[in-house]
Amino acid sequence: MKKLFTKAFLGVLAAGISTVAFAQEAAEAAAPVEGGVHQALKTKFIEGSADFMSFVAIALILGLAFVLERIIYLNLADVNPNGMLNDIEAALDRGDVDGAKAIARDTRGPIASIAYQGLMRIDQGIDVVEKSIVAYGGVQSGLLEKNLSWITLFIAMAPSLGFLGTVVGMIMAFDKIERVGDISPTVVAGGMKVALITTVGGLIVALILQVFYNYLLSKLEAILNKMEDASITLLDMVIKYNVKYKK
Repeated sequence: MKKLFTKAFLGVLAAGISTVAFAQEAAEAAAPVEGGVHQALKTKFIEGSADFMSFVAIALILGLAFVLERIIYLNLADVNPNGMLNDIEAALDRGDVDGAKAIARDTRGPIASIAYQGLMRIDQGIDVVEKSIVAYGGVQSGLLEKNLSWITLFIAMAPSLGFLGTVVGMIMAFDKIERVGDISPTVVAGGMKVALITTVGGLIVALILQVFYNYLLSKLEAILNKMEDASITLLDMVIKYNVKYKK
């Protein structure tokens, strides 16, 4: 699993670095030929100053890399627990604790891991089982939320980098005014253009990452709700088992 995430992260990162390098090379070439959305985006990238727009692009690339890793992880973790819980209940009704443990152990996902930890302590009383489920549930919740903070970082960084380009563009405009001694639109247009394009670029990157972040949050909340429901169901099963076999 970790190798899969690492390969996905490195693949997106390598593709992004290649894109940034290509845009920087294009900035040194002659004026681009018109045609297509891709060409228009490349032109605006160059007009916004490749130096500053590269940082905005890197923020997008790294943010999307973490988004991809979380999407893969959460989709693999989002398993319907009903079939597993029914099999565990049937095994406990027969008094087959080892069989119930095997079912939980062989099932993928955090809910199965929590169930296995609880079943490992089924002979120690319901209080110990409940504490084990709560404690391991916290561990699994932390794993599900891992790397979300990095996505929020890039959501915050992208507009900041865009505004940094805005400030630099304004400085460029005022420097040109000082050199030329004229405040005509032609003199300040270049610096103002850089300022506005970098701002727009940063805001677009933040909006893209924010949409993915909200999707991940909704996915995370759905999994956590399933974990809570499954934990309550498992505790009920343990209570029934104790009543039936531990009188």
